[in-house]
Amino acid sequence: MKILKFLFLIVFTNFALNINAQDLKRNRPQEWDGLIFGGRFIDRFSPIPKVGKLTGNTWGAQEVKPRYTDNGIEHKDWSYWGGNIKKGNDGKYHMFVCRWREDSEKGHMEWPRSEVIHAKSNQLIGPFKYVETIGQGHNPEIYKLKNGQYVISVNNGYYLSSSLNGPWEFKIFEYDQRNRPVFDHLTNNTYAQREDGSYLMVSRGGEISFSETGLPPFNQVNTKTVYPPYEGRYEDPVVWKTNIQYHLIVNDWLGRIAYYLRSKDGINWKTDTGEAYLPGIAKYEDKTLVNWYKFERMKIYQDEYGRAYQANFAVADTIKKQDKGSDNHSSKNIGIPLKKGKLLTVLNTSRINANTDFIRVKIKAEADFNPHKNINIKSLRFGASEEINFGRGSKIYKTEKSGNDLILIFHGKNNGLTHNNFAGKLLGKTKKGKLLFGYARLPEINYNQQALSSKFPTLSLNGKHLKTEIEVQNFGQISSKPSLLTIDYLKNDKWVEFAKDTVTTLKPFKKQTLTIHGKKFADRETPVKVKVTIKQKDQKDDVLEGFVIIR
Repeated sequence: MKILKFLFLIVFTNFALNINAQDLKRNRPQEWDGLIFGGRFIDRFSPIPKVGKLTGNTWGAQEVKPRYTDNGIEHKDWSYWGGNIKKGNDGKYHMFVCRWREDSEKGHMEWPRSEVIHAKSNQLIGPFKYVETIGQGHNPEIYKLKNGQYVISVNNGYYLSSSLNGPWEFKIFEYDQRNRPVFDHLTNNTYAQREDGSYLMVSRGGEISFSETGLPPFNQVNTKTVYPPYEGRYEDPVVWKTNIQYHLIVNDWLGRIAYYLRSKDGINWKTDTGEAYLPGIAKYEDKTLVNWYKFERMKIYQDEYGRAYQANFAVADTIKKQDKGSDNHSSKNIGIPLKKGKLLTVLNTSRINANTDFIRVKIKAEADFNPHKNINIKSLRFGASEEINFGRGSKIYKTEKSGNDLILIFHGKNNGLTHNNFAGKLLGKTKKGKLLFGYARLPEINYNQQALSSKFPTLSLNGKHLKTEIEVQNFGQISSKPSLLTIDYLKNDKWVEFAKDTVTTLKPFKKQTLTIHGKKFADRETPVKVKVTIKQKDQKDDVLEGFVIIR
């Protein structure tokens, strides 16, 4: 009996430790073996410039001292978390971040009662100084609407203002699931503006939603999370759009590893190889390493092309639950520079595939980049990221001058580009051995398409006749083309079609309700599993499955 009690105690203790664990070692996917430098997003983090003075006379575990406390925002009386930056017309950098008192009784666990503040700096890297308190809220992200107003999104609400300097009005967040499941809490929302000024939103669970104005309501379109197919406790998504594609990074907080995804349309995503970020990336130009325990709430600062060139993080020096009030632990926001991708244009006019002889790519000169002098030409490869990230891909053949720009001509062999690729990747080194990379759109690919999405149908009986009504909406940025919609029901484990119709042309964000009459196949109050499919040319079918009740 004593042995049984001892074994039970061991099992229970291990279970309790796993439940309360703040980190867990994740095995890397086997398909990542063989990645080269530049094949992972984490390779884009650059050394941080020195800002202020290096000091050890501050709070924190030994792993985070000495450090440059002027990086980002830090104060001994406050714990900071989340937040991103916008540049104002005054030439200053404006950060909107949340905080709570460091001496709070609950320590880090005081975060549900955090407040959003406005801070300002003359430099993107900091130091940021407090300006004003906006109001209650957590996980803020600020973005600008096409009408010039600003939105600060927080969990369960948002603040609205015509100026970065306020005044700010709080409003309740509205969300339309559109019969789709919510995979996690609708919090930690992150936003990317599309070409027409409408907005894409990604929520904590990997829900994809759209708003025509950038204001709520946001309308969900996906039925499954877009996150990687790997084991993880995902949160903290950050999404942004460049002139080439959409980018998304999501953090597995338990594994302390983040993943990088890309998309052509913001709806369908592919996971890139390698770690997006990990602890250990806060390295300074003078070789100082500040080894923060937690890196979370990543946010991106972009240039005029949408390219990311600084990442800001909420960082903590220890396990969150070990950060108590009035102790030596806390959290802050820091900035880390990112290497920008080069500006590329594919000059081929026909689709690139395994039979392509040569690939012509123009690389644009910039104020800090001379392609005629700065590139190690022999190091370059171009093609599908699945090839390039492992040192494969098309090799350089020759170059041609194009004014200040340079045309890179690659052998077409081994480019790896298929119908699954929507962007080609360039990877190589500068003459100084630094990382050089970039993405380019590919010819004969439509990057701006319709995005039809339905709700579940309502089914009503009148004698032996069945009336079906179904709402369809276009979340694309262009008018849709007539598209076939079919509705099937499940019978004996097989799908049986019972209704179909054509969705007519719909302008962006416009709706249409189809009314279809058919024969009865079940009685009233019967739950039936249905599948709605919308066929869209050169796109994945939009499919919605679930149970409805016949009325």
